[in-house]
Amino acid sequence: MKRPSRRNAGALALILPLFLFIALFFVWPLVTMMSQAVSDTAVLRILPQTAGAMAGWDRKSPPTPEMKEAIVADLKAATDTQAVGDMVRRLNSAQSGFRTLMAKTISAVQGSETPPDLAVVDPRWEKPEFWLAISDALSPTTDRNLLAALDLSRDASGNIVALPADASANRVIMLRTFLIAGLVTLACAAIGFPYAMLVATTDGWKRNLLLAAVLLPLWTSLLVRTAAWFILLQEKGLINDALQALHLTSGPIPLIFNRVGVVIAMTHVLLPFMVLPVYSVLVSIPKNLMPAAASLGANPVRAFLRVLLPLSFRGLASGALLVFMSAIGYYITPALIGGPSDQMISSVIAFYATGSANWGMAGALGLILLVVTIALYAVYGRLSAEDARRG
Repeated sequence: MKRPSRRNAGALALILPLFLFIALFFVWPLVTMMSQAVSDTAVLRILPQTAGAMAGWDRKSPPTPEMKEAIVADLKAATDTQAVGDMVRRLNSAQSGFRTLMAKTISAVQGSETPPDLAVVDPRWEKPEFWLAISDALSPTTDRNLLAALDLSRDASGNIVALPADASANRVIMLRTFLIAGLVTLACAAIGFPYAMLVATTDGWKRNLLLAAVLLPLWTSLLVRTAAWFILLQEKGLINDALQALHLTSGPIPLIFNRVGVVIAMTHVLLPFMVLPVYSVLVSIPKNLMPAAASLGANPVRAFLRVLLPLSFRGLASGALLVFMSAIGYYITPALIGGPSDQMISSVIAFYATGSANWGMAGALGLILLVVTIALYAVYGRLSAEDARRG
């Protein structure tokens, strides 16, 4: 009885570092990101007494003296400048004018020995809409970021409505991301499927050479490959020089800082993820099927469409899902090769995370991408499982 327990303990000790690594570098960042997407403690952290005073407010009558006294006390005790800035940004995003209102009020509160009259400091404190904004922001959780990531919001009555066209462009950028990822997937399929067929029909050193040509880019840094395409696609680059030398074009054609360059560079980077799944399926198909179809009177095109393509469709679908899942999260290649109208959702996430320190919006957009990726991965896992059962 002791030996099995010792073996189990030994096995657990061996896999424990792996579990710790996954928990620390995978699970914990995901949980943090998802919590940031629905967390909204910026106002509650600075105005705890105000939250208690507003608990019984009917949201229609003017602010009570207790509410005014509580917010004065909270602002008097606020010493964390960064936390106060987060609160002001949160309230100003909900109600325009809070930035100047809070600046004036904090200066008056912290600059006097006795509590000032808020109505004298600024008449806007008598308006219910400013107190409604505070009341709505006191909840520690919110769906505000998730709705804003889809260009939605809640109106005064709590109903979900669409944001004005000039208020946000997250939905447009999200659709653009899926469009570019789809174009890259189609380009990889158009190039990768014939290439995988060529690899599958060869053997020996020729097959190894063709596979090495596909795998070699994976051994190079993504940034290096993108920088190489930056040099190749420019007006004085190798591609334009070759086209003009062959008299195919009369001048340089725009291949960089546009969508064409983004699709070309991303196709080169992601092509192995299309070739390898298709190749793994093609090599398992008996080579006598195409000659058998030809002997029955089918021309090469008909034999391909009726025999080879259906049998290799699962490999093609698996490769397409892998390419699409990888493409929707790309950041470096569109940032360096694309123009302003070719930036993908990852650039917006980077802006919210590093440019404006809005971790809630960054987490919400990242969560949407995560959900899409998990759904696609579930489809890929099902296709792979069916291939395994058939094999």
